[in-house]
Amino acid sequence: MKKVGVLIAALLTSSLFAESFTYMEYIPVYKSEKLFRVITKRVPYQECWEEEVPVSQNGDSGTVGALIGGVAGGILGHQVGEGSGKTAATIGGAIVGTIVGKNLADEKPAPGYKIVKRCRTRYQETHERIIEYKNYARLDGQEIIKYSSTPLKQIKVRVTVEY
Repeated sequence: MKKVGVLIAALLTSSLFAESFTYMEYIPVYKSEKLFRVITKRVPYQECWEEEVPVSQNGDSGTVGALIGGVAGGILGHQVGEGSGKTAATIGGAIVGTIVGKNLADEKPAPGYKIVKRCRTRYQETHERIIEYKNYARLDGQEIIKYSSTPLKQIKVRVTVEY
């Protein structure tokens, strides 16, 4: 325990009398390396155009055609038939009219066209070259490296001396 106390006392005493000073020094550069870095940027942009596309003209016309054909066929069948055959002629006319009306409505008319705008995302790549210099100097056996935009002749360092 006494040794620890003596050690602490010695350290406190020496720190009370310690002094230091700082000065700036310029160290000559012995080597500068040119460094290249390429940075690639991808910038998105839209490429758009107009295109003609076919459009189907029939919607529910098959159902409407079947209804109209069924009613017309029923009316014609009712007028043609006589007696007890009148009901059968009406039902038969309605069935045949429904089939004919649906088939006529489902016939594909010439397709229409409409203009549609289409777009696609593309990327433009830009390359940027950055040139910098890695400068080497040596002070008391320690290598010092400093990066700069131009080659340096010397590097400024701060030296602190404690005694």
